[in-house]
Amino acid sequence: MQAANLAMVIEQVGRDKGLDPKILIQALEQAITTAALKTFGTIRQFEATFNPETGCVDLCLIVTVVEDDPEEGCEISVAQAEENGLEAELGDELLFQVFYRDEDAERAAEQDQRFGGLIDLKGAHRHFGRIAAQTAKQVIYQRVREAERDNVYNEFKDRKGELISGIVRRFERGNLVVDLGKTEAILPTREQVPRESFRSGDSIRALLLDIDRNARGPQIILSRTHKGLLEKLFEQEVPEIFEKIVRIESSAREPGARAKIGVSSKDRDVDPVGACVGMKGSRVQAVVQELRGEKIDIVAYDDDPARFVCSAIAPAEVSRVIIDAQGHRMELIVPDDKLSLAIGKKGQNVRLASQLTGWRIAIHAESKILELEARAKTQMAAIEGVDEELADVLFQFGWRSVSDLSRAMPEEMAQLEEVETTDRASQIIAGAEAFMRGGDTPSAVDLAAAEASAKDSTSGDERNTEVTEG
Repeated sequence: MQAANLAMVIEQVGRDKGLDPKILIQALEQAITTAALKTFGTIRQFEATFNPETGCVDLCLIVTVVEDDPEEGCEISVAQAEENGLEAELGDELLFQVFYRDEDAERAAEQDQRFGGLIDLKGAHRHFGRIAAQTAKQVIYQRVREAERDNVYNEFKDRKGELISGIVRRFERGNLVVDLGKTEAILPTREQVPRESFRSGDSIRALLLDIDRNARGPQIILSRTHKGLLEKLFEQEVPEIFEKIVRIESSAREPGARAKIGVSSKDRDVDPVGACVGMKGSRVQAVVQELRGEKIDIVAYDDDPARFVCSAIAPAEVSRVIIDAQGHRMELIVPDDKLSLAIGKKGQNVRLASQLTGWRIAIHAESKILELEARAKTQMAAIEGVDEELADVLFQFGWRSVSDLSRAMPEEMAQLEEVETTDRASQIIAGAEAFMRGGDTPSAVDLAAAEASAKDSTSGDERNTEVTEG
């Protein structure tokens, strides 16, 4: 780059890249100053100023006038100033221009002859000119890159969570580089669906997951695995969702395999599930096709968490729901022949239902639960003062094991018509404690008992506090 056309380059770059020329000029001045310090010594002082008339950066050495004992290269004494015909007083700062352009060779030689011994810049025009030109190139290139990255960031920073379309250009260490037109984005390996494959030139749609301003490569990070992609595809395919008539309450995905989406409607006349399915399944099939065959369950949202969970576990039927509100858990009792369907392949169905509803879910076969209940009632009936009828009543009112009875409050148990008094309640509790001390610990019908007794259990131990018919 020649200095003569530097002004035109700055103007052209500023116009093409949307960059204020003043920013480029300031960067150039600072860069030339830094280069001069590295070339001539860091103890010196330089001042660089862009000259629009010549189209280059003028560089001046600043020398301070001192009384005596000057520091070579940055100071001169009053006596030295007088000897060299310089009018200067103590404390003045003298500026000596550094002639580093080829066209200023004569002026540089003249300055060397007159002040060479004073400022020691001999031969500056022979090597610093190349350094200055190279520095100018690097600064303009760097500022242009920074400007482009800033423009990309400003354009996409408010578009997180949107659908982005592009063309796959190349592969870098397993990552896909996607051409978005004005810039490139990256689809990291961790955000790719394993069963999907793309080739260079393929069209691709993905979710704009994030934008990294400090990234060395592409700043825009895409995702094909995020559940937001599922939601945005439905918003695109279902006008009722776009118009806010139908609302996506929650969603869950196991990318490439299966997904669930919970929807509700603000309009009683609009069926949210039907709106998402579309005529002959056209809308949901469009989403399935975009997700390369991923199965999608559309679930009607319900404010009643038990009903919502029962819908989410579909297509399996639920016989009963036991809710542990405090532990935010649900235990679903299903017919024996529906157990595998409810759990799903490798637990996929119950796992997605749990993510969709936000509740921890355990699935139990009906026969196993009946067996556990019968065992618990038998053990309770073995306590002194408790017969089978009373054991059944206690069980129905929430004391589901001898262990529960041993921790009961007499006043609470005495409210039952079959118990009547706190004395009898205390006797039952004492009998339960004696039973426990005997070492024959009963199995409570809770999540822990189901897990210990049945291979199909998926949860831990907490006392159930509410029962709802499903």
